[in-house]
Amino acid sequence: MKLINNTFDLDNHQAYEDWRYEKLDNYPTQVEQLIVEVNDPLNLTTTERQAIINLYNKTNMVVYVSDSGTNPDKRLALSLADKFGLKNLDNNMGADDDGITSLQVSNIKGRERYIPYSNKEIHWHTDGYYNKLDKQIYALNLHCVRPAKSGGENAIMDHELAYIRLRDQNPDYIKALMASDVMTIPANIKDGKTIRPDRKGPVFSIWGDGNLHMRYTARAHNVIWKDDSITQAAVQALDNLLKSDDPAIFRATLQPGWGLISNNVLHDRSGFEDDKEAPRLLYRLRYFDALSKG
Repeated sequence: MKLINNTFDLDNHQAYEDWRYEKLDNYPTQVEQLIVEVNDPLNLTTTERQAIINLYNKTNMVVYVSDSGTNPDKRLALSLADKFGLKNLDNNMGADDDGITSLQVSNIKGRERYIPYSNKEIHWHTDGYYNKLDKQIYALNLHCVRPAKSGGENAIMDHELAYIRLRDQNPDYIKALMASDVMTIPANIKDGKTIRPDRKGPVFSIWGDGNLHMRYTARAHNVIWKDDSITQAAVQALDNLLKSDDPAIFRATLQPGWGLISNNVLHDRSGFEDDKEAPRLLYRLRYFDALSKG
């Protein structure tokens, strides 16, 4: 979907209303409407590729269902992402040597402190919210090799829908959440050593050719919010939204060969129980690029 100039300018009501109407028109209401079936992630057909593009241009996210099953070849996820303009991987601290992160329960030194490598629930967030502002994560591919024995469900919400819900409640919420100092991620310190300094920044921001980006975490000890009444009200409104039964919140448990490719939409993960013989394994690919428009 083509974004209209000044869509997110709080003083340009008509541009926003035009974009909002287009965005909400025929927006999916069931998770099944986010699914595109593909045969081989390494060799997408023209029809499969276009179906994925059409869907994420509307919703910023697609659940692809492939026949690759439990094949652990990372090229499946890497090649598929590449077909949609994703080239620049974030080789983050938890990533493997190839820049792709193997998400599984781990006791490896350095990973045991982080929730993604446990079977605990992960609260609502966008990936890389603690990154430098010039190193933001604009796209994400989660590819499932093996699901958990039980649990491990993801909830997902298009960040543009979250923006609409909040702006419709009170435009001042958006103004507060776009402030450059609204959200501080405390320093990551281990054994007296600063791994990452404090990082300040907005929740909502505009980048590139007018696209909306979101940084967020619901983990209270991972964030310090600006201490003023409108910010606190905005954060509470967002928290209430994500805890609601809003029809734009979808839930799915990825199965072998399935993946979620998105423009880093809001997501969470329920806790899970592993099969000791075949533990849960997902590949996470974070990108400094956004999904191509076509």
